[in-house]
Amino acid sequence: MLSILIPIYNYNVYPLVQELHKQCLECGIIFEILCQDDASNSPLNQINEAVNSLTNSSFVALKKNIAHRKNRNSLAAKAKYDYLLFIDGDSIIISPHYIQTYISNLCNFEVIYGGRIHPKKCPSKNQKLRWKYGRFIEDKTAINRSKKPYQSILFNNTIIKKSCFDKVKFDSDLKKYGHDDTQLSYQLSLLKISVLHIDNPIKHGAIDTNLEYIIKTKESLENLLLLYDDQKIDRDFVRLIKLYVFIEKTKVKFIITKTYSVFSKFILKNLIGENPNLLVFNIFRIGYLCSISSKKQGSIGVRNE
Repeated sequence: MLSILIPIYNYNVYPLVQELHKQCLECGIIFEILCQDDASNSPLNQINEAVNSLTNSSFVALKKNIAHRKNRNSLAAKAKYDYLLFIDGDSIIISPHYIQTYISNLCNFEVIYGGRIHPKKCPSKNQKLRWKYGRFIEDKTAINRSKKPYQSILFNNTIIKKSCFDKVKFDSDLKKYGHDDTQLSYQLSLLKISVLHIDNPIKHGAIDTNLEYIIKTKESLENLLLLYDDQKIDRDFVRLIKLYVFIEKTKVKFIITKTYSVFSKFILKNLIGENPNLLVFNIFRIGYLCSISSKKQGSIGVRNE
C-alpha cells in the first residue's frame, strides 16, 4: 500500500516517525516508513536509531553524502509498495487524520499534494525572510494550487505512484540546492500525469535564517538557469524564467545586471535585516539571475521559441 520516505540531514526525525507510525496503525493499512540520513554524522542519529524499534520502520545513516536528490531517489528505489509519500524530516504533522485523508483520496490520481504551511508567527527576526516567503507566497489552499496544478507541487508532503515516479525521478545531475520540484513537476506535466491538490498540509519546522535562505536562493537560481540552458524545463513553466527571457529579448539584461551590481549591498542589507521586503527579494532574484547569466561564457542568447 504505502511507503513513507523521509530524507534526513542532521535532524531528530523520531517524533515525526512516531506520529506517522501511530496514524498508519490506526488506519489499518499495509505500510513502511524508510528514513535515511545523508551522511551528516550528527549526534542526533543516536536518537533516530529508535526508529528501528517501531514495526515496519527503519532508519539508515549513510556513510557517504549523496545529496538530497539522490537520497530521495535511493529511498524510492528501496520502497516496496505502490504509493510513495515523500515528506521531509523537519516536517510537523498537524492533523490527527493526516494519513487517513491521503488514503481516502488515492483513487483515480497518480500524484496528490497536500500542501504546506508556516507558523502564524515568525519564530525570530533572523528567520523572517524565509518565513515571509513561505507564509505569503508558498502557503496556498488546494483551490489556489489547482489553478496551476504542476507548478504548485512541492515534493515535501506529496504522494506519487511508484510506477509513475520511476518514469521521472529527481535529476541527480544537479548538485546544488533548489528546484528539485520544478524539474520533476515539469516531467510530470509532459507525461500528463493526473494530479490532485487537497488541503492536508504539514507545517514547515526548521525555517532557515535570512542569510541561510539567501545562500540557498542563489544556489536554486543557478540550478534554475542550468535547467533552462539544458532545455530540461520550458520558459513558460516558470514565471521567473519567462521574465528572464523577456528581459533578454528587450535587450535590458545588461542594464539590470549593472544596476544589480551597484545596489546589491543595499539589497542584501534589507534581506538579511530584521524586516526583509518581499518586493526587494524579487528584485534580488531577477538581478542575480541576470548577473550569473551574464557571467557565463558564451551567453545562451535568445531562443527561437
